[in-house]
Amino acid sequence: MVPAGVMAWAAFLVLVVPAAVLPSPATADGVGVNWGTMMSHPMLPTTVVQMLKDNGIRKVKLFDADPWTVGALAGTAIEVMLAIPNDQLQRMCRHKHAAKWVKENVTQYDHEGGVHIKYVAVGNEPFLKSYNGSFINSTFPALQSIQSALDEAGVSDRIKAVVPLNADVYFSPANDPVPSAGSFRKDIEELMVDIVRFLNSNGAPFVVNIYPFLSLHQNPNFPVEFAFFDGGSQPVTDKGAQYTNVFDANYDTLVWSLKKAGVPDMKITIGEIGWPTDGVKNANVDNAKRFFDGFLRKMAKKEGTPLRPGPLDFYLFGLIDEDMKSVLPGNFERHWGIFTFDGKPKFPMDLSGKGKDMYLVGAKGVQHLPAQWCVLNVEERDKFRSIPSSVNYACANADCTALGYGSSCNGLSSDGNVSYAFNSYFQTMDQDVRACNFDGYRKASIACFVLPTLHLSEHKRSDNPITRLCKGCSALAASSSATTHHANRRPYTHRRWQKRSVCLSSPRLKIEAPPPSLPETLSFALHSPRLIRRRPLPAPPNRSAGTPFRSQRIRQIS
Repeated sequence: MVPAGVMAWAAFLVLVVPAAVLPSPATADGVGVNWGTMMSHPMLPTTVVQMLKDNGIRKVKLFDADPWTVGALAGTAIEVMLAIPNDQLQRMCRHKHAAKWVKENVTQYDHEGGVHIKYVAVGNEPFLKSYNGSFINSTFPALQSIQSALDEAGVSDRIKAVVPLNADVYFSPANDPVPSAGSFRKDIEELMVDIVRFLNSNGAPFVVNIYPFLSLHQNPNFPVEFAFFDGGSQPVTDKGAQYTNVFDANYDTLVWSLKKAGVPDMKITIGEIGWPTDGVKNANVDNAKRFFDGFLRKMAKKEGTPLRPGPLDFYLFGLIDEDMKSVLPGNFERHWGIFTFDGKPKFPMDLSGKGKDMYLVGAKGVQHLPAQWCVLNVEERDKFRSIPSSVNYACANADCTALGYGSSCNGLSSDGNVSYAFNSYFQTMDQDVRACNFDGYRKASIACFVLPTLHLSEHKRSDNPITRLCKGCSALAASSSATTHHANRRPYTHRRWQKRSVCLSSPRLKIEAPPPSLPETLSFALHSPRLIRRRPLPAPPNRSAGTPFRSQRIRQIS
């Protein structure tokens, strides 16, 4: 029997974070994905759209209405959910601003060969407890204004305004932690009743984000099996309904809440559901594959939940890793993608739900920066007195989440951790040579290692500016004849490759083995070259020993 405290978690999962014809790949009915863009080096939108089409993904949920992204979806059959960010909700309360937004972001695409817009998301999880009520007074008025603007534009019969909400807007009490005891949160109960009735009257669904991963992550007593769909957990019984997984229990808690609000038949859409692959103990490729396999198999069977049998509408979270997301909720926040930052599939995944051992189609035509890295010169380590502050600086402005406890690169040595941090910053800053200069000890303390891959073979090693800057680093620059091979292979096919590839932040390097001049354990941990940035990044600062640590993140979204 699942403990009562565990069932309470099942009752309300709290997320504290926040071409005209599609191709042949078979997918479970209605497969959608969340396409976030909070990354330092995003792929071209046209590249991402082609990847969606290649995999037969028919729906996409965005977090804004950026015209570069939205425009790339024109002329496809992909169904789109646009979004108005939370910081614009107050402005949208005024009808003239809502009407202008609809004109600029919806109706201009509403033509033959345009964008197939299905929903406009008004905010994103605006009632999270962590927001301390910041959007309680603006969400419903903004929803009403946007819906009115859609009505006036003559598109409300096919484009609906919705509010994606976290599962913390409903709950079951601790003394009766079962779905049938579910209701909306007391502090927003009256508001939620008004919102769901308004949505229902306009034919719009209740969009909810459900994360079984967070139940497991946030509660050390949560039974692991209850987070998955394998049937290994002891069933929980509630009024004759049996629950073998937390997703069903959470979903039906919402069903009961809607029933008590007077809209028992309101349609429900799963706005976000997924499993991260790195950053904390239970966030890994194996668990993610297990979760998605079970969920997609369930969706393909169209079995629904005990209270809502039948097909479910859903969007997987997320499409691509986002290395610029806040890590306040946890280091896993940057690792939700089913694809790496450069569009490589992380693990076998069959969107048809049939459980085939197959990989999704990756992004095509992606261009990377040269294959070069910035690492610590261990021979000069003792002269480098400010390593801790420099590492903090690098990790505050780049992504070091793979180094955390339980993460994929947690086992590196102290020197390896330093090199990982320095190189991550170097790659984030577009390999600018000044980004490989910490406290002015460029030659003495930083080694810039250039790997002569086929991609760089037309250039002599001595001609590379990075090598010239690091001529003193003989230990890392000695082997100019190191041979490498492009690896057109299935990523993660063997256990020994899985660990190595993960420490590269997914298979970014096209190598079969590390060069002799680079320590093997370190080479696998280095971030590989980023994508070529389409907009220039401001030059990184040269930090002297007296420069205070800056915590703000350097962010450039193309």
